[in-house]
Amino acid sequence: MGERGFGLDRVALTRLAEDVSQVHSMGVEICLVVGAGNIFRGLCAAATGIERCTADGMGMLATVINALGVQSMLENKGVPTRVQSAVRMEAICEPYIRRRAIHHMEQGRVVIFAAGTGNPYFTTDTAAALRAAEMECEVLLKGTQVDGVYSADPNLDVNAERYERLSFSRVLREELKVMDASAISLARENRIPVLVFSIHNKGAFSAVVTGAGQYTLIDDQE
Repeated sequence: MGERGFGLDRVALTRLAEDVSQVHSMGVEICLVVGAGNIFRGLCAAATGIERCTADGMGMLATVINALGVQSMLENKGVPTRVQSAVRMEAICEPYIRRRAIHHMEQGRVVIFAAGTGNPYFTTDTAAALRAAEMECEVLLKGTQVDGVYSADPNLDVNAERYERLSFSRVLREELKVMDASAISLARENRIPVLVFSIHNKGAFSAVVTGAGQYTLIDDQE
């Protein structure tokens, strides 16, 4: 949502598309999972009285809106893309089919996964870990609000410690707020390292992919 308080911001979408395009031009196979916090949050809606499964379904639909927006901006940059949704809606995007997604990536297309896992009670973090395992990704990168994992919210606590490297076990044991426990557990079980970096820094995606830039590495090394 960029500088806006809600919805899609053209400047933010353009910068995101430029970053993805830069990494795509390096020959890296990319698949993306998008959330929908800029439009709708299922947990917040559930707190207002909307039944949880219904609220989560509304959130899944919001991720499709974001996925289509990202697709449009990427194609404006000349990057071939496909959107695949875990909730079938063939009029606007493909259904999620694992082998088809792998084929698209092999053909040089960026695949954008929408609608999370297609099930309530699961976050898009878990969807990202699941798709990373299914696509046999070498690494899962989480673009977030800060440049790594901290012991506390650095925007609220000036003494928050930033970690360069963490183990999956420590993240779970100390309940560090980076991804939900099911996502971290899934990444650990499939030995997929997680890199956490700031989505707000232009060029951060390519920097992290090449081993530069600022990020926190989470893997199975104690």
